[in-house]
Amino acid sequence: MRIDIITVLPGLLEGPFAHSILKRAMDNGLAEVHVHDLREHGMGKHKQVDDYQFGGGAGMVMMIEPIETLILALQAERTYDEVIFMTPDGEVFDQGMANMLSLKQNLILLCGHYKGVDERLREKYITKEISIGDYVLSGGELAAAVVSDALIRLIPGVLNNETSALSDSFQDDLLSPPVYTRPAEYKGMKVPEILLSGNFKKIDEWRHQMAEERTKQRRPDIWNKKHETND
Repeated sequence: MRIDIITVLPGLLEGPFAHSILKRAMDNGLAEVHVHDLREHGMGKHKQVDDYQFGGGAGMVMMIEPIETLILALQAERTYDEVIFMTPDGEVFDQGMANMLSLKQNLILLCGHYKGVDERLREKYITKEISIGDYVLSGGELAAAVVSDALIRLIPGVLNNETSALSDSFQDDLLSPPVYTRPAEYKGMKVPEILLSGNFKKIDEWRHQMAEERTKQRRPDIWNKKHETND
């Protein structure tokens, strides 16, 4: 998978891709992440990428020309499955969307800033709009990092245990069950006996039951939606 991220603040994206799972994925050739500084395609001697909005009002708007120039340059080199705009008014990102997008080969993520981007660019070039939640960030960089992390970890071979991603929260519309490690007893707190039994069938049944109980308790919205769908 290749992800190209368009941003006016490339420095914000240095950390997330320089460590842990994402770094290993890139080092092993399983994923590519390329961060593009939009200002390199800015207008005039000051490399302008934003301007006042027509009709007045507070806040600047990202200009269409620099973004179009960069998108067209990228598209001239390869075909992209999606050109995604990270925006608070996009479709809310969830595990199902992550699963779907993880099957793609090439993605462009455009990080919003200021009051957003010229609507004409959204109409002409953007194929999908994504929000990571019902709140507003200073820009789309952190959201792009979140989406990239969620997708890359699903690529076969990225995680040491390839079944790990399949048992994550939300994969089966349930939260993950409780997990424990050594010691088996700590300050009087004991690991459930079933997990020490060696009966893996019973352990799977227990984990599923705990996942259901946790989901009903902590995320009744997910539980209710799951059972409305199944009815």
